[in-house]
Amino acid sequence: MIRDDRLPRDAQSILELAARSMFDLFANASEGMMLVDRNARVVWINDQYRRFLPALGFEREEDFVGHPVSSVVQNTQMHQVLATGKPILIDLLTNKAGTFVVSRIPLRDDAGEVIGVLGIVLFDHPETTLQPLISKFARLEQDLSDARRELASQRRTKYTFASFVGSSAAALEVKRQARRAAQSASPVLLLGETGTGKELLAHAIHAASPRAGRPFVSVNMAAVPDTLLEAEFFGVAPGAYTGADKKGRDGKFKLADGGTLFLDELGDMPMSVQVKLLRALQEGEIEPLGSNKLVHFDVRVVAATSRDLQQMVRDGSFREDLYYRLNVLPIRVPPLRERRDDIALLIEALCEDIAARGGGAQLELNPDAQALLASQAWRGNIRELRNVLEQLALRSDTHHIAGSQVGVVLQEAGLPALAPAAALRVPQRAAVTDALRPLPEQIAELEHRAIAQALAHTGGNRTAAARLLGISRASLYDRLTTMDLAPEFQTTD
Repeated sequence: MIRDDRLPRDAQSILELAARSMFDLFANASEGMMLVDRNARVVWINDQYRRFLPALGFEREEDFVGHPVSSVVQNTQMHQVLATGKPILIDLLTNKAGTFVVSRIPLRDDAGEVIGVLGIVLFDHPETTLQPLISKFARLEQDLSDARRELASQRRTKYTFASFVGSSAAALEVKRQARRAAQSASPVLLLGETGTGKELLAHAIHAASPRAGRPFVSVNMAAVPDTLLEAEFFGVAPGAYTGADKKGRDGKFKLADGGTLFLDELGDMPMSVQVKLLRALQEGEIEPLGSNKLVHFDVRVVAATSRDLQQMVRDGSFREDLYYRLNVLPIRVPPLRERRDDIALLIEALCEDIAARGGGAQLELNPDAQALLASQAWRGNIRELRNVLEQLALRSDTHHIAGSQVGVVLQEAGLPALAPAAALRVPQRAAVTDALRPLPEQIAELEHRAIAQALAHTGGNRTAAARLLGISRASLYDRLTTMDLAPEFQTTD
């Protein structure tokens, strides 16, 4: 009963009458009503509600009334109203009987304590009576689902070990070490020049690890301003500073919880952030900006750098304790000039990917074009090789690429385009096309051209040429015994 001692007796009577009238109005106008007591047990239903019982799975009223509401009504929120004392005025309820628009109102005694909840079924066919509202709700649900899928796809790994192309001894060794690292929870430090595939390996390590189903989150130290790195890592509490999001923002550690955090360009991390990163890794907890609460996390760290961290430690620009914290499983990713046996495979894989992305025909490089590419030092490694191939795809009217076309692109890019033929007289078989010649002969010719280009590039210095080709000096000498060298390269170094 509603009672307000501040009202005169007549006014109190009017209030009680209004309450009874409203109850009778809802009882007659609604599609159904129920009452639950303070123990969340159904104590009463009206005549309109009884028609839902068969659909809910009950033949008799006594099988429904007197039982806990959660056991007889699926997806009920009566417990929430009992616990909070706050009404839920408009809500959608879906259960075995259908979808309903419902209202839930707490009932209080004279002392103001919640003694039960009144549940009202306002509409039993919301798909027709509330079509605009239902449609808007459905669109919002779809947008939320799409956003979640998009976020999940962005947090997944893009690459696996199959994406690291190469069958050379150097490439196989890197993949062997990375596969072993994937099964460990220790930090991994990927070392190597820019463009060698360190980020790809980080993705692959995560994809092969027990954390593969969890997020993969990356932070590029060189791409985030120093003043924002702390917020990027640790997040921001709601209203932490002027202009901050009122809802706050999770940092990368929180987003990567349970998964892998990839720290790219580690050597560019400012000293002030290094201290806080070390503490976070040691304690397994972070403190968002503007908050005094510690947030626990569980991440596996994979870091990468193209800089000499040991020298930076000696110079005092990188903390020694953080270096040893991250340098638990170091993996050196070799530069492309140490993987020359992989260049042909890389060219094929890159050309295939460029064609797939651009929608054009896949490039086919003649042997002299491949030999010219194989002779380069590739200071930018695989990234630089891809750039040259993309330029060839855009500039060429045909997908068949000759060495002369490669030479033009290399020269314009400021790379040494080595002349393939002057230094070495290779027998020509003009009468027979490349496609009909024996494969060993074609391979030998390609090898001869590569050696000739290396000698031309080093001015005849055979030790330097062997280093450029990625073979031993003895191997180079063995090959030279079968070759007809031009006079300027007949002396030894």
